[in-house]
Amino acid sequence: MEIQKQLKRDFLTTLLSQGKRADERGKMDYRTTKVQKGVLQNSEGSALCNLGKTQVLCGIKFDIATPFPDRPKEGVLATGAEFTPLGSHLFEPGPPSVESIELARVVDRGVRSSNAVDLQSFFLEEGKVLALYLDLYVLDHDGNLFDAATLAAMGALQNCIMPKVEGGKIIRNENKGSLPLATSCVSCTFAKVDAYHLLDPTLDEEKGMDGRLTIATTPKHMCAAQKSGWAGYTQKDIMELVDISFAKGDELRRHLQ
Repeated sequence: MEIQKQLKRDFLTTLLSQGKRADERGKMDYRTTKVQKGVLQNSEGSALCNLGKTQVLCGIKFDIATPFPDRPKEGVLATGAEFTPLGSHLFEPGPPSVESIELARVVDRGVRSSNAVDLQSFFLEEGKVLALYLDLYVLDHDGNLFDAATLAAMGALQNCIMPKVEGGKIIRNENKGSLPLATSCVSCTFAKVDAYHLLDPTLDEEKGMDGRLTIATTPKHMCAAQKSGWAGYTQKDIMELVDISFAKGDELRRHLQ
């Protein structure tokens, strides 16, 4: 496996030294991106994101929950990710993998830190709040699940309707309008190979990368970041990638309109 990774890395480095990528994109170009909202009939909100050949589906459901002890007046936001063999030969059935947990946490952190959803508005009564569950399903994995999943989650939130609540219970099949959102959150993921940075890495590029940096932004501020792999980043690298994330974030948000 290490030999295969080294061969992938050598191939990528050779291409990048010539200013090329295997799929002929520029280093800071996204693959063809599409977000379809309202693709599920029985969820409170849903969206399917296609990022090149990568496909991630997000569905939203509401339920009644007990608030966390340190936040008794706030609702609950919970994000989960399913990696089933349907999505890739790399996925195996069984308990959540480290990769699926990381994906869920990165998406959750971006959405939560953006303050797009007002969790205080989910308060119902003492000891009882609304819980919003964001469920992510990887249908096809060809790299950069982070950005595809964040787009799917944001599209589902924009498509989401608020359930009607009476007597501390949700009245299913009735709603009271769209979920109010304060902003929109997207993420930009960069793979590092030697001294080169690549936006929106494919699965092949991820196999040969030294490290990865995901930066989540709203139109006004950077709200989260996640680094993985052994590659190091200078302050100059990070500041340049943050600037690119804001510019590319505007591009991604157009797919959500």
